Amino acid sequence: MQARIVSKGVFACFESGLTDDGGEPVNVEISAVAWNGQRLVFGSDKQVPGDHRSPVFALAIDEHGVPRTDTLEFYTADLVRTAEKYEDFALTDDGAYLVASTGFDRVDKADAAKDRYNRLLVWPCNEPGTPQLVADRENDGILSSVGLRADLAEAIGAPYFKVEGLASVPGENGADPLLLFGIREVGAHHDDFEYVAEVVGVPYRMDNGQLKFTGDFEVLYEFDPAQWQSVRYPVGLSSLEYDPANRRLYFLTSFEVDNEDGSDRLGAYLWSLSLADFQAGRAPVLVTEENGGVLEFANKAEGVAVLPDGRLFVVYDPDRALALEDDHPRDERAPHEAPYTLLTLAD
Repeated sequence: MQARIVSKGVFACFESGLTDDGGEPVNVEISAVAWNGQRLVFGSDKQVPGDHRSPVFALAIDEHGVPRTDTLEFYTADLVRTAEKYEDFALTDDGAYLVASTGFDRVDKADAAKDRYNRLLVWPCNEPGTPQLVADRENDGILSSVGLRADLAEAIGAPYFKVEGLASVPGENGADPLLLFGIREVGAHHDDFEYVAEVVGVPYRMDNGQLKFTGDFEVLYEFDPAQWQSVRYPVGLSSLEYDPANRRLYFLTSFEVDNEDGSDRLGAYLWSLSLADFQAGRAPVLVTEENGGVLEFANKAEGVAVLPDGRLFVVYDPDRALALEDDHPRDERAPHEAPYTLLTLAD
């Protein structure tokens, strides 16, 4: 499968010059995106200060697929605004609801505030102010889905993991749809892990606006990107997306390695997998450029959404780096701006 890059650019996620409590510029780090039928919904894995702002926000797009910054809308419901470290979004099987997941990689029995890193939320696409918490639990006044960590850990077989992908796919032969969690890190502890590309799935139903699981969590799919010679660095899964029109899953895998000068090298790869091949456990296809070389993003791609016309909208978490790649129309972005790439795919 070959990709053709249509355009690259940046878009503003809040006003220029916004600073945190310490007076430092707030840096946007987009880690999630989904098309909700009318707008692109974005999630940042860093907080955006101010009660009238949020790490989750939506933007309409123009006829070219470029976000329109004059349409910025923050999702400020308390459950949405106070969650920590969003990692991916998904639409339910009927397209009516958006599901949002944090990383589920931090928990501390002595610190209830860490429970905010463990939320699975769902809300109607046209009513973002009415989120519901999946598998809700309260701990010292903090609401979370922290109980899901036990289900995920049992399926994965390790006490530590990090969720960075989320997608919904149809069930086989009329069965309930599956909610898929893309796993990036697995290990004994947050500083003792390996990068992976695993998918944990669980069947679910929507019942009066509530997402309810109807089966067990289990690892449904995994692959080792290191088996592809064109993958130059150790990578872990950084996003999942399902394209219902083409019955196809997309994976992003990203890397962050140290350069000799102490700087970070960031990048990512895009993979395609038909739903039939996913169900059969076959290998994904590593997406290439039109010249046949592997498509290697020059930044840490962490979100991909399918637009109505079939193009892919890819967003990045640049980890505070402001410089952009050599072939980008801008030399660098401002802290409040997020880079993106629009591309098309062909077999």
